[in-house]
Amino acid sequence: MPRIHVLAGLLALGMAAGCRAQPAPPSAPDPGLDRRIEVMVRSQYNVPGDYSVSLGARTPSNISGYDTLPVTLSRGTKSTVVDFLISTDNKTLARLEKFDLDKDPAFAIDVASRPIRGNPAAKVTVINFDDLECPYCARMHQSLFPSTFERYKEKVRFIYKDDPLTELHPWAMHAAVDANCLASQSGDVYWTYVDYLHSHGQEVNGEDRNLQKSFAALDRIARQEATLGKLDGSKLDACMAKQDETAIRAEMKEADALAIEGTPALFVNGERIDGAQPEEQVWMVIDRALRAAGEQPPATPPAAPDEPAKSATPSGSGR
Repeated sequence: MPRIHVLAGLLALGMAAGCRAQPAPPSAPDPGLDRRIEVMVRSQYNVPGDYSVSLGARTPSNISGYDTLPVTLSRGTKSTVVDFLISTDNKTLARLEKFDLDKDPAFAIDVASRPIRGNPAAKVTVINFDDLECPYCARMHQSLFPSTFERYKEKVRFIYKDDPLTELHPWAMHAAVDANCLASQSGDVYWTYVDYLHSHGQEVNGEDRNLQKSFAALDRIARQEATLGKLDGSKLDACMAKQDETAIRAEMKEADALAIEGTPALFVNGERIDGAQPEEQVWMVIDRALRAAGEQPPATPPAAPDEPAKSATPSGSGR
């Protein structure tokens, strides 16, 4: 189910600075106006029906011609107060929001100890919150590797974080744990495991979609990749048997803090891409990040005259 966000958009209103008029004396309550404000707040910000909306006392604001109007949104014992602006003639409702540039979580995603694909010293980092059972994630992964990876070569590094949507994908958590067990020994083997799962999901599902058989398949594939990568098999078996979800749960909590509502969710030096977007759109975002970092993006080779235009891959997410 989608994670609920009470304020789903912002109202934008341009207001010129200038001399400030003296605030008008408080007027008597107007039930009709209060009702219009409540309906406007509910409709514009997608307030769920089981939330109550109550208006506080108006106070002078720093914006000429506008008062501050606190609006309380509550459900049960929990509540939050959101400050709106209302014009002194009662004809306009607005909300301005400040953003702390020093504390944007998109620029502070923890990637310590995560396997890196690409140049570890690259100036541009693509972070993908991934679900190993998600078909949209598989589509995004197959676009990133190899074509996007080969296009940017040493200019970009790729890092995956786990956000298994367990309510939709019953073996995604087990897959993430097994992948992290491999990562604890080898980043390269972690990536071969992720590559395999994102191209062999039906093999894991099985014809009868038996969950225990899916778990067994995930473990078998992990051992197969570990053997090819010459890892310590006993250490891997012990890790997989434990099925410790602690690290994955921490990354899921981080995804919540970033208001991620579905997978895949990419962050390119902080700029967000939701869903499995066509690779050309992903490249535009990466190119912007490269230019901002002082790097020149690679040239896009011209299409052959008789080559048909690529159809855009439909976007989507695991929720």
